[in-house]
Amino acid sequence: MLSKYCSTNSIKFAHLSPSRVSGIPIFYTRSLYKCRITKESNRSVQFTHSQLSIGQTNGLKLKGLPASIPTSLDSAKGELPGYSQRQLTTTAEPIVQPPLGPFMRNLPKSVLPYARLIRLDKPVGTWLLYWPCTWGITMAAYATNASLFDTTWMLSLFGVGAFIMRGAGCIVNDLWDRRLDQQVERTAMRPIASGQITPKQAIVYLGGQLTLGLGVLLSLPLDCLLLGTSSLVFVATYPLFKRFTYYPQLMLAFTYNWGAILGFPAMGHWDVPTMAALYASGICWTMVYDTIYAHQDKRDDVLAGIKSTALAWRENSKPVMTVFTIAQIVLLTGAGVLNGMGPAFFAGVGWATYRLALMIKNVHLDAPKDCWKWFVANIRTGGVIFLGAFVDYLLRMFGLM
Repeated sequence: MLSKYCSTNSIKFAHLSPSRVSGIPIFYTRSLYKCRITKESNRSVQFTHSQLSIGQTNGLKLKGLPASIPTSLDSAKGELPGYSQRQLTTTAEPIVQPPLGPFMRNLPKSVLPYARLIRLDKPVGTWLLYWPCTWGITMAAYATNASLFDTTWMLSLFGVGAFIMRGAGCIVNDLWDRRLDQQVERTAMRPIASGQITPKQAIVYLGGQLTLGLGVLLSLPLDCLLLGTSSLVFVATYPLFKRFTYYPQLMLAFTYNWGAILGFPAMGHWDVPTMAALYASGICWTMVYDTIYAHQDKRDDVLAGIKSTALAWRENSKPVMTVFTIAQIVLLTGAGVLNGMGPAFFAGVGWATYRLALMIKNVHLDAPKDCWKWFVANIRTGGVIFLGAFVDYLLRMFGLM
């Protein structure tokens, strides 16, 4: 029975928008349960704390919907056209929490929501933020014959910084999007959206993350300070762009590839043409992998009013991503030529090109799980580029090039 899982008193309804009459979106109540009324297993009326959606299957059409939506399940039974109390059944299913890894399972329950808030259980974002940093550091080290100690120290420092600032970015994103996240199946269980962490608690946590990030930044050469802090503008405003433009991925790309620029002055080397080409290459890469990521949620995004390149490009996504990938490889190759890189770097670029082509060819953009699989595959693609640059650096350091 529904009462076993959800309190009907907590379920409030808004007016039904025409855009919510197609498909079968899944939404959630504040008590984090799916609540569904069904008739003959063909139609479903899905209630949430903020809206009601009527889905249709098997070619059935919806007619005569009321102008306003009732505020309780009991009144809904009498007011929804074509449904009688005898024909309706109520079911409720608890939302299943994503499985926890070994590390997350051992965390105290009081700490777990904070670990989820910074996506400790999903490190892919940290890796995608970190790889452009490694490209910039290693290429600068190659150009300046930097010592192995200085290079590995800077790679380690940027690794810590990527972990901290990715967590801070997630908190900012979830604070801005806490209402939107409640309307998307994949994000409904995020700690702020689900009420496990209050906005005030999240802001305090964010202050701690930013303090740690400042500590890392102060460990870099002085000319990195202004360059590094300027990226916070992108971090703070990125979530807003999905509300009024179909290209929030571009703002994310500006943010996630800032390390490609910062890595050069961190090693005491300024080479603006190479930095610009490497940064632009990373932007193209992010436009591709984050579009694949956005395709996971496109159905719910339409209903929630969230914009993305997945919705802008739709069936043209693969051709557009192909253009961006070609631009990425051309710019990355150009950065290598400008920096005088050796054969290992260009071999890495070739390997990365193969992986990217394979991804665009095989990803099923209408299958969320497949989108996630290929999105995560970009961890290795970024690592391949770093590996090529690092091998060249080692060969030069040991006098083999």
